[in-house]
Amino acid sequence: MTLLQNAVDTLGRWRATSEAADLARKRTLELLGAGPVALTRAHRAGHVTASALIVDERRRVLLCLHGRLGMWMQVGGHCEPGDDTLAEAALREAGEESGIPGLRLDPDPIDVDIHAVRCAPGDGAPAGPSHHFDVRFLAVCPAGAVERISDESADLAWFTADALPTPLAGGVVQQLAPAFARL
Repeated sequence: MTLLQNAVDTLGRWRATSEAADLARKRTLELLGAGPVALTRAHRAGHVTASALIVDERRRVLLCLHGRLGMWMQVGGHCEPGDDTLAEAALREAGEESGIPGLRLDPDPIDVDIHAVRCAPGDGAPAGPSHHFDVRFLAVCPAGAVERISDESADLAWFTADALPTPLAGGVVQQLAPAFARL
């Protein structure tokens, strides 16, 4: 199965966690009609990304202060050629950006969100405006794990749902209820 087939299958069978997520799911499936290019930055109209909300045993969430955007958000990013599934892409990104080994990823998404971005050049595409069709997963952190800031983040920190940082990226809050319901 290709990453494209996995993305279509995953989103086709997923029961959305909100009306907004269902609309984003349907729009993402439409985008995937463009073929494998819709999983790369080369597709300037927008492309599918994968991210993970990392939660620990104390129901805290690990957020990164994105180095370029200056906002707190879940970890994640672009799919890469070696990714076989969206879940695998989200887990790879979560490990790279958090420095935490042994994360356990729930293979069913918790949210899908579409948002405007300015992507850096990559995959043969020039820099410029685009949209991320972000498929979001839950990752559970092993007890005692220690996070490590990556080159992509200015900071990493744990937060409770009632004490989230600012500025906070849109879409972070909508992931909390579905994530905590899965724990």
